[in-house]
Amino acid sequence: MPETGFHAQFTELFEAHFKRLHRYLNRLSGDSELAADVAQEAFVKLYQRGSLPDAPAAWLITVAMNLFRNAATSRRRRLELLTPARAEGVLGDPPASQAQEMEAKESRRRVRSALDRMSERDRAMLLLHAEGYGYREIASSLGLNEASVGVFLARARRAFREIYEESSDASG
Repeated sequence: MPETGFHAQFTELFEAHFKRLHRYLNRLSGDSELAADVAQEAFVKLYQRGSLPDAPAAWLITVAMNLFRNAATSRRRRLELLTPARAEGVLGDPPASQAQEMEAKESRRRVRSALDRMSERDRAMLLLHAEGYGYREIASSLGLNEASVGVFLARARRAFREIYEESSDASG
């Protein structure tokens, strides 16, 4: 007999959004275990709530971001966005040459550095958009007007590009 009600809705939401929320948090933190813990805790809070909010994906992002901030404050650590070991497991390409690996490592370091130098809102906006969240979900989770997301996203991209290129000029 098929499940009905909140439990079925929750299960469907979990299956549709857990991996994407985890990937977003993993990109934000650079720590897959922390990302999994925070994403899981956000879903636990939703289940404990006992009903779905009007915009469940945005609600989950907001709760997960708050949980992440709390965890990051207590841990006070940052890791690289994508470690070489994880890159090997995620990417199915043949092994890169040593020069390519060094170039990729430097690029990841510069991306992480640029993201770290951005405002929290701009960083979250870029990472949420990169993970495929829509303007409505981004606006709701960051407390913005949906009509403003495009403008803020363009500014965040420009800020990232300037910071990234600045680090390129400094290292080159």
